[in-house]
Amino acid sequence: MKKLLSLLAFALLLAGCGQQSAAPKLEFKNTDLTGLDYARDFALTDHTGKARTLADFKGKLVVMFFGYTQCPDVCPTTMAEMAAVMKELGPLAEQVQVAFVTVDPERDTQALLAQYVPAFDARFIGLYGDAAATAKVAKEFKVFYAKVPGKTAGSYTVDHTAGSYVFDRKGKIRLFIRHGQGTAPIVHDLKQLLS
Repeated sequence: MKKLLSLLAFALLLAGCGQQSAAPKLEFKNTDLTGLDYARDFALTDHTGKARTLADFKGKLVVMFFGYTQCPDVCPTTMAEMAAVMKELGPLAEQVQVAFVTVDPERDTQALLAQYVPAFDARFIGLYGDAAATAKVAKEFKVFYAKVPGKTAGSYTVDHTAGSYVFDRKGKIRLFIRHGQGTAPIVHDLKQLLS
């Protein structure tokens, strides 16, 4: 009888273990970068002149896009798309920080970023550094950028990675958002991370 009770207790213990469910796995529409060991931090200046690192935004999701103010298509499209995402998020948008990092520090001054970036949404921030700081953050984030000569010295364009990185509330890299897919997949994924 004692042996039977022991076996029954053991069976109940195993059954109880099987009922414990892990946290639900998040299913993203964009590329899941969870656990990758890059894009850990940055040291740049925002468009108000304040020094910034990723730690300044702990508690919020951070969406970082690398571009430049004179970009003819990808950058304004991405910024407008993120402004629409913020509208769709409604009150949840207060828990999201969008940051535009310039890859053209030669032309994108603090004053220019202060005009350009908040024009899309007053909550957005522009980030910049000198040429060395820009190269360092681009390397850390595995972002490609290269100057393409124009007809005059100041009329160049910049080829660059056309996607955004998303960090969770703890400052950990979670997603890469592909350019040009519309707002729905982005809103879906940000809501997943906010839940």
